Amino acid sequence: MAAAWCRVLRAARVPCRGARAASSSGSASSSSRDEVLQDKRARILSRGLPKQRPIEGVKQVLVVASGKGGVGKSTAAVNIALALAANDSTKEVGLLDADIYGPSIPKMMNLKGNPELTPKNLMRPLKNYGIACMSMGFLIDETAPVVWRGLMVMSAVEKLLRQVDWGQLDYLVIDMPPGTGDVQLSVSQNIPVAGAVIISTPQDVALLDARKGAEMFRKVHVPVLGLVQNMSVFQCPKCKHETHIFGADGVRDLAKTLGLDVLGDIPLHVNIRETCDSGQPVVISQPQSDAAKAYLKIAMEIVRRLPVPPA
Repeated sequence: MAAAWCRVLRAARVPCRGARAASSSGSASSSSRDEVLQDKRARILSRGLPKQRPIEGVKQVLVVASGKGGVGKSTAAVNIALALAANDSTKEVGLLDADIYGPSIPKMMNLKGNPELTPKNLMRPLKNYGIACMSMGFLIDETAPVVWRGLMVMSAVEKLLRQVDWGQLDYLVIDMPPGTGDVQLSVSQNIPVAGAVIISTPQDVALLDARKGAEMFRKVHVPVLGLVQNMSVFQCPKCKHETHIFGADGVRDLAKTLGLDVLGDIPLHVNIRETCDSGQPVVISQPQSDAAKAYLKIAMEIVRRLPVPPA
């Protein structure tokens, strides 16, 4: 049994504990066998991975992700999508809520109702503030939990990607669920992603998972455009004293470690929370506020780092 496991591990290029070094007389044949196994493994993997196909009508896909939940990723995704449109009125922007278990986009974008079907049996996105939106939240009751296993979740994500009539979009922003699991892999492997943006607070616990998220995208060959430091500082509305509730510059330190850029800082401000809860995100409802300007700047930094879209 041990010898069989060693062969499996060697084929996967993993060192086998306790394996004895091959003798010099057998080194040539061992090397030959390793090459054959590696070639076979590469062929199997190439067959197993899905072929990437662009989403019809979508020029560039941008994913907004975080390793940990509760760091303000969905709020950032909504405001970044709105900021992309606000910065350039000639661009068409869509927003896909890929968080099957906890969809937030319907509430934040003040949208309700079921998508209509086209003659081709495709779902039409719901639209508000000029942004075409699609979410699992449009297909189920607001209070109904989604109690699904991984394969069903991946099937739902596939339908949200492929069975939606997005029209013609310059940017499709995908609000990813927290973590580095099935949905992240399914999106990354099925469609070409122009870039990923990682959202994190400066807190050490959040940074641990943000790093895992960045490393995951690198492994699946998705360019990481940079990190956003969310809830970076709290300013007292009365005395204006600033407090770094979640720590200071943690995201900047992580960005240096990973060799990535910091796209911007978002303050911890009650208006950001209140406007999203009311379905009027701060970029739309308070465009002259410091918070809105921070999102607008981040959107500009994102566009600067995106590759040139296909003609």
